[in-house]
Formats: sequence, C-alpha cells, structure tokens
Amino acid sequence: MADIGTAILAINPNAEFRYTEDNINTIEWLNGTTPILVSEIQAKILELPTHEELKQDAIAKKASGKQKLLDLGLSEEEVQALIGV
Repeated sequence: MADIGTAILAINPNAEFRYTEDNINTIEWLNGTTPILVSEIQAKILELPTHEELKQDAIAKKASGKQKLLDLGLSEEEVQALIGV
C-alpha cells in the first residue's frame, strides 16, 4: 500500500501538508493548500502501486533490458559492463 504522503502528492503535486504517526486523520494542510477529502486520499492509496510492486517492476524491466541486449548479440560480459547485471 502506498503511503499517505505519496497519495496526496499524486492528487496534488503542489500540496503542502503534515501528518503524524501515519494517521490520515491528523493531516494539516499548510500554506493555503486546498484540503483533499480523506476518502479521496484513501482511494488513491489503494490505486497506487506498493513499494514492493515498484521494486518487482524495476527488477522485471532490468531483466527484460538485459535479455534484449543479449538478443542483439552482446556478450554476457558486455551486458554486465553496461548495466552491472
């Protein structure tokens, strides 16, 4: 699950806010930021990818890129020199 701050910034990249102890009910909107409904933030949290999903996606993309380089004819050593894998 994405965190509160990530969800808020996905809705409004310019939002200024603070909250405590990962508690959505403690959000304070700063410097004139228009408040976002808690229900909107909760919905955004559910639709955003989790840290683990992002990590797995990055791993899959790296493996795919490596295979494409190998398919182009680069050697394993050349690929490793380029991308460290």
